[in-house]
Amino acid sequence: MKPLKKIISRYMNLVTLILISFLTIVIVYVQLDDTHQQAYNDAIMTFQQIEQVLEQNNAELAETKEEYSQTCLYNAQAIAYLIQAKPSVLDSVDELRRIAVFMEVDEIHIFDKTGRIFAGTHPEYFDYTFDSGEQMMFFKPMLTDKSLKLVQDITPNTAEEKLMQYSALWSADESFIVQVGMSPVNVMKVTQKNELSYIFSLFRVNTEASYYAIDRRSGEIVGSTDLDCVHKNIEAIGLNLNDIAGQPKGFHATVNGRNSFCVFKSFDSNYIGRVLTDRALYEWVIMNTIVLFSCLVISAVVLMRAVTRYMNRYVVDDIYCINQKLHAIAAGNLDEVIDIQSSTEFSQLSSDINRMKKSLLDNNRKMSYVLSKTNMYIGVYEYNEQMLPVRFTEYVPQILGLTPEKTEQLSGDYRTFQEFLTRLRSQPFANETNVFKLNERYIKIEELNESGNIFGVLIDVTEDTLKRLKIEQERDYDSLTGLYNRRGLENFLAACFHKPEKYCVSALVMIDADNLKVINDTYGHKEGDAYLTQLASLLGTFAPGHSIAARLGGDEFVLFLYQYQTKTALSGAVIALEDLQNSSRARLNDDLEVPLSFSFGYCLTEGHADYHTLLKEADEKMYKNKKSRKS
Repeated sequence: MKPLKKIISRYMNLVTLILISFLTIVIVYVQLDDTHQQAYNDAIMTFQQIEQVLEQNNAELAETKEEYSQTCLYNAQAIAYLIQAKPSVLDSVDELRRIAVFMEVDEIHIFDKTGRIFAGTHPEYFDYTFDSGEQMMFFKPMLTDKSLKLVQDITPNTAEEKLMQYSALWSADESFIVQVGMSPVNVMKVTQKNELSYIFSLFRVNTEASYYAIDRRSGEIVGSTDLDCVHKNIEAIGLNLNDIAGQPKGFHATVNGRNSFCVFKSFDSNYIGRVLTDRALYEWVIMNTIVLFSCLVISAVVLMRAVTRYMNRYVVDDIYCINQKLHAIAAGNLDEVIDIQSSTEFSQLSSDINRMKKSLLDNNRKMSYVLSKTNMYIGVYEYNEQMLPVRFTEYVPQILGLTPEKTEQLSGDYRTFQEFLTRLRSQPFANETNVFKLNERYIKIEELNESGNIFGVLIDVTEDTLKRLKIEQERDYDSLTGLYNRRGLENFLAACFHKPEKYCVSALVMIDADNLKVINDTYGHKEGDAYLTQLASLLGTFAPGHSIAARLGGDEFVLFLYQYQTKTALSGAVIALEDLQNSSRARLNDDLEVPLSFSFGYCLTEGHADYHTLLKEADEKMYKNKKSRKS
């Protein structure tokens, strides 16, 4: 064995190493978690700013569209007045074009009452009607309702697929329709400000961070600070929709060949996300960890040296001194006095050892005195395997029922005493730990073996055990029939079905006494109880060693058949039970004997099963059997 100083030094080194390792792991974990959280917070803050910009841009876009629509309609109304004031301009394309330049519009189309273009700035559109295309059909309702003034959303025109905004209304005299087309330049400029790629570029402060907008259904990249990725599928850059949808707090992925930390958020029909490379994410974690690890090592070494030196001076040396004195006491020098005053604890320890030494001197006297004052029969024995005699108190022979000759024989040789106790332990009481049955009494044995020194206690627990057995009898058994009651059956089945392999092939049988009500009504309840008692006796003696019976209440009984090796053997037992159904008789009193019959249903099981389910199934079969027997 190693000296305590070396053990303490080695232990301190080990504890220090474990502590430093643990703290380093904790520090790294905390930093990583904090870094991930900070990256997540930065991403969420950027997403919120992007949402605010989009909201502002959407508001501006809506306002611009409304202004443009109104301008387009006002222009159409003004041109209608000009044409109505000077109808001759309808015959001159050049005049209409000058009006278009003056009114700052791109196209003027004049429709007749049938919806056909017969004049305008673009002769190539002459003879187009409201049925000439989907864009033109928008204005067709004006043919039936001349009060309409329509402004169409920005849409590609019919001939050139060119984005235009059209407005149309009837002239004041309702002789023609004026349609004005304007190119939505200002609207398109505001719309471009709403493109996600443009907005992302406003927030890309860190060049290691990239932003993506991804279609939630197709996985197509619809916007990004990396323009080369736009219109690609996300799998092409190393992302997938499952990670994006399932990990809102962020996840790691290899994006465009670089390990990165990704945070995405659902926004309208897209996911918007921030992807930050691991190099940028963890650049300070390694340096911080090295600095903190160095500080921990220096602090731990200084603390370990100081504690070790103090332990050696004020603990180890005093323990060594106490050990020396204890060796002297163990050798028989009871005059040795321990007096270590270096600390309160050692002073108290010295005092306690001295008191313990004094207590050892009169231990036997105190033991006998204490045991004589108890109301229980307690015996104490002690022996050493290096010596033959066994020492025990006066109650030991009385508890074990020993004659004087047997007492002398057992006390003279510990091996004979051990053999006696071994035979006693061969009859354990199943419901108690360390309790054994000796004739009609129950003995509890507690034993302590310390390096060949055996110290044991014998306690006569007969009275308490019999009381408990009586309580269990009243709790688990039916008072009328002596069979298990419902609680006792539940406990037994729970234990059986916990280890079903031990009980092999088994069956649960639900039994219902026939004609009990008739007997009660005809002869009286005393005879009805006798009827149930004789049925219980019949069931209780059925298949000895392979069955237990219980009364659930009233005229309901359960028979559990178990430990059959094959289903054939178990079926034989069921057939034997069928033979008893109508061939038995019950003597209700000295002068009255009646047929004893019953209905039953059963359920076979082999292996793990829920006995509640089996009982229910057997009960259903029993009712079918009763019904068929009545029929």
